[in-house]
Amino acid sequence: MSRKLYIECNTGISGDMVVAALLDLGADRSRLEGVIKSLRDRIGGFDIRITEVEKSGIRACDFDVILEHDNHDHDMQYLYGHDQGGEHIGHHYSHEHEHNHSHKSDVEHSEHADSHESDGEHSEHAYSHEHYKHVASHEHGDGHHHTHEHRNLQDVVDIINAADMTDTARAMAIRIFTIVAEAESQVHGRPIEEVHFHEVGAIDSIVDIIAAAVCYDDINTSNKLDGTVITRLVDGTGTVRCQHGVLPVPVPAVLKIAEQTGVPLSIAARRGEYVTPTGAAFAAAVMTEDTLPESFRVIRTGLGAGKREHEVPGIVRAMIIES
Repeated sequence: MSRKLYIECNTGISGDMVVAALLDLGADRSRLEGVIKSLRDRIGGFDIRITEVEKSGIRACDFDVILEHDNHDHDMQYLYGHDQGGEHIGHHYSHEHEHNHSHKSDVEHSEHADSHESDGEHSEHAYSHEHYKHVASHEHGDGHHHTHEHRNLQDVVDIINAADMTDTARAMAIRIFTIVAEAESQVHGRPIEEVHFHEVGAIDSIVDIIAAAVCYDDINTSNKLDGTVITRLVDGTGTVRCQHGVLPVPVPAVLKIAEQTGVPLSIAARRGEYVTPTGAAFAAAVMTEDTLPESFRVIRTGLGAGKREHEVPGIVRAMIIES
């Protein structure tokens, strides 16, 4: 018998959604927390929160990276307020709501906000888009001096190498970042070594990707998996506001990742950004096949919640299947 991981992305995928789904599937939380502590000791400026939430009446896990300043990445009015069809994307967003968030990194908005990646109905959680963040420097009372500067790929690799994680998880995290770097290089027309990760260089995106790699490695090892099935990523339509203007959905980096890696992508007739670059890069990094067995036995399931308030709630479902 063959045992595999199936990651269902029919309502989007983002880094935090993946981490939550894999934790719900049984990834070792204490192991993840140990890696996060080693990362926090090095770069500081963040904490994590793992909770249960409700999405359309269904219990799901939520993984949140809490920064010291809000960055409006789950602010639906900021992201979609420019769109005359915005009323179809979320619910009612007031000007007050736009300035009333409690987490994430403030000093810049994502160049296009990510799903920290994705959708959600609990706006009290911060939602960090991994995309195009410029973060400022802060001096903290604990002695940490955090410069959330524009990092290049080597800067991010150095941070990953310093984290207390397995070699396989480390290699996976570096692979995910490299996929994003290659896509951004093409999108911006710059050599990969000149790409500055305002987006994935932000703390919350680094934490998301490392956490996703750690949880995936743990699930893969503990279940002796033979592969990972991802049949397709499903994004929406319309436009989303970014730091430098308005981008079409799917955003350019997601399309470029699909082009360069071959990860299957489809576009549903629903407005809003459901697939983030980090989510797409994770899928591309772990996918070994894109077709489910004709029949299989479901061993275990896990649900990871998104945070944006789209008309279709964002949920990643992870399943261990046996054929």
